[in-house]
Amino acid sequence: MTRLSLPREHEREMSVLKLAFMINRIDGMTSEEFVDHHRNRHAPLFTSIPEARQYVKRYAVSHPIPAEGYPGPAYDGLTEIWFESWADHDAFFASDNYRELVHPDESKFIDMNSVAVMVTEERVVI
Repeated sequence: MTRLSLPREHEREMSVLKLAFMINRIDGMTSEEFVDHHRNRHAPLFTSIPEARQYVKRYAVSHPIPAEGYPGPAYDGLTEIWFESWADHDAFFASDNYRELVHPDESKFIDMNSVAVMVTEERVVI
């Protein structure tokens, strides 16, 4: 995903900075092809760069499953990336390995015009 420039007024209070990317597949790609690329090509590529191990606290990819009584999914997938700080976030997305290896792969399966992003901080309630 593209590096973001975001406010940092609560950085000292955060325990974890979470980015959730809601993503859809490109035109002409089946759901099965999308899930296969996301899980078996993109995720291993992401985790193969040293900056993932250095800066990323957690990386998860998720895909919808049938769920009776719930509306159909608005997105084909979800990627969560957790960082301990904005500095780690910035260093990861600015790294040559991310920009040259990981980022170019995103447009091979993700409709980049339909990506929705939520930046959150976790507050555990239960």
